[in-house]
Amino acid sequence: MKPALVAALAALVVIVIVVGGTFFTVAQTEQALVLYFGEPVRVINKPGLKMKVPFVENVVLLDNRILDLETPQQEVVAADNQRILVDAFVRYRITNPLTFYQSVGTVVRANNQLASVMNSALRRVLGESTLPQIIKEDRAQLMVKIRDLVNSESSRLGLSIDDVRIRRADLPREISEKVFSRMISERAREAAQYRAQGAEQAQTTTADADRQVVVLKADAQRRADELRGTGDAERNRVFAAAFGKDPDFFAFYRSMQAYGASLKGADTRFVISPSSSFFRYFQDPDQAIAPPATPGG
Repeated sequence: MKPALVAALAALVVIVIVVGGTFFTVAQTEQALVLYFGEPVRVINKPGLKMKVPFVENVVLLDNRILDLETPQQEVVAADNQRILVDAFVRYRITNPLTFYQSVGTVVRANNQLASVMNSALRRVLGESTLPQIIKEDRAQLMVKIRDLVNSESSRLGLSIDDVRIRRADLPREISEKVFSRMISERAREAAQYRAQGAEQAQTTTADADRQVVVLKADAQRRADELRGTGDAERNRVFAAAFGKDPDFFAFYRSMQAYGASLKGADTRFVISPSSSFFRYFQDPDQAIAPPATPGG
């Protein structure tokens, strides 16, 4: 191989190395920190193709997206001496790459530092609140207070806190079982009370309905007796008037009623004399009813 060709190839390799060490790319989701012999000299926040001094400067790429940190479950004592298990998470950004690099350097170390700050803020804020406030009443406000505390502490790490959330805040298992037992007892007591009130109301309603039935029956019986008495009086008046006009017809009518009342059924038997006056209308109806007397006859 000719010396000129070797020199050309060597020059090409040097050029490739120099160009590769001079240009670098910053992605849309990244930010870059340029170091000059290990010392930070500038921060690059805009994506694209960038340049640096080869062999002298090197680049540290940092994520500029929202990062997530899950804190381990921890036990916190509330202001009312209730022990609760808290599970929370925090979302943050690297807003100051230079401070971040100088204080922690990597995301792993940043998570460790931030977890300690988060745990301290949780204990401080939740320790000043009662269990009902943590679980229901002031949960949103408490998370804002925790976020502000963590944000003030994390600024020295070059971080900015976007959000802090309490995922779960539960009582320990043994306390939860006691609380559930007490809740079951309370619900059973309320159910028994409601059933007793319902039974009392049912008895009151039934007694009132029975009283109304008695009153209605009494009124109906009184009205029926009045109507029956009025009818009987009218019947007696009609009978009396008919008897006064024609005594023989009235006797005949009463005999027909007696026959109808006595001869009921297919096996009715009488032990009576055939010449008894009870059957006078069967023997000779014309003689049984005497003709009316004529005046002067």
